[in-house]
Amino acid sequence: MSLTPELIAALPKVLLHDHLDGGLRPATVIELAADAGHPLPSSDPQELGEWFVQAADSGSLERFLETFAHTVAVMQTVPALRRVAREAVADLAADGVVYAELRYAPEQHLARGLGLQEVLDAVQEGIDEGVALAEEAGSFIRVGTILAAMRHEDRAEEIARLAVENRDVGVVGFDIAGPEAGYPPTRHRAAFEFLRRENFPFTIHAGEAAGAESIWEALQLCGAVRIGHGLQILEDVRLEGLASDGYPLARLGHLASWVRERQVPLELCPSSNVQTGAATSVAEHPITVLRDLGFTVTINTDNRLMSGTSMSREMTLLVAEAGWTLGDLEAATLAAAFNAFAPYELVRQVIMDQVLPGFAEAGEAIDEHASQ
Repeated sequence: MSLTPELIAALPKVLLHDHLDGGLRPATVIELAADAGHPLPSSDPQELGEWFVQAADSGSLERFLETFAHTVAVMQTVPALRRVAREAVADLAADGVVYAELRYAPEQHLARGLGLQEVLDAVQEGIDEGVALAEEAGSFIRVGTILAAMRHEDRAEEIARLAVENRDVGVVGFDIAGPEAGYPPTRHRAAFEFLRRENFPFTIHAGEAAGAESIWEALQLCGAVRIGHGLQILEDVRLEGLASDGYPLARLGHLASWVRERQVPLELCPSSNVQTGAATSVAEHPITVLRDLGFTVTINTDNRLMSGTSMSREMTLLVAEAGWTLGDLEAATLAAAFNAFAPYELVRQVIMDQVLPGFAEAGEAIDEHASQ
């Protein structure tokens, strides 16, 4: 038995980088849009799902941003936010995800009169409902939320304080999202200084649309403990061929060395990075060479609707197109678990009770089939 898509689907997964407004079900978008009176490109779920992927894959920034205009537009009421969050948890659990961090920007959901805390409460209620439903169905999943501030706006400090105020009710981290070019993380240094004083962890989108310099700013000027995407760290790596065992030979610059030596987790999103042009293909995605060079890489979905993807699909693509093995998938999953913003007790539970037994079972199945 090889590492089949079916076997991969059954593996336990840990997801650190997934946007709530990028993971709606097409049918849900249609129903919520009808309630809100919001026009859509299609009223057929399959056609709408294909439209989201094609628009995000078009190479047009305008069309890419339009996709989020539709999802955010239908996430402006308590019932809508609860439903989207509940369904996100259900979909992740069905995909074998045992721990996930869902991120969203509360400031984007105020158009119909909700306050920031009301947005948080609605999302958390939906998550709690989704976890309970998954458990009833026999699945294990735990979910934390990451509050994001839009980097081109000026509410980062307010959102950071909101995150800390809700740290005991589901919020596990902070992030800034949105366009990187022209909006460096240092614009929000006051928010990051506040979070560091409060011992509250944060990740920063960097090294996706902007270069390695943005990773340096996120780490050294702002204090991020994880990097969202981060694949442009390769700008500070000079590849010099392959060793006899097939692994890459490289000369690392000071930034790349710092990131590798301190094992800064990189939240890499293969399919999404291909769509945005940050990578040419999954086969050539930097995640594989970064893995081989000893960086801490994790596998993520980014926006499941816009990429038409799931954790199982991302893993399957890495196996089929980049030659990843079961051991590679396990290492990336453990890296994600060890670097989650969850409490230690939960991390230990996820690793000991879910990740290690799940991968061991898959390995045994492969070995048993090979011996027949």
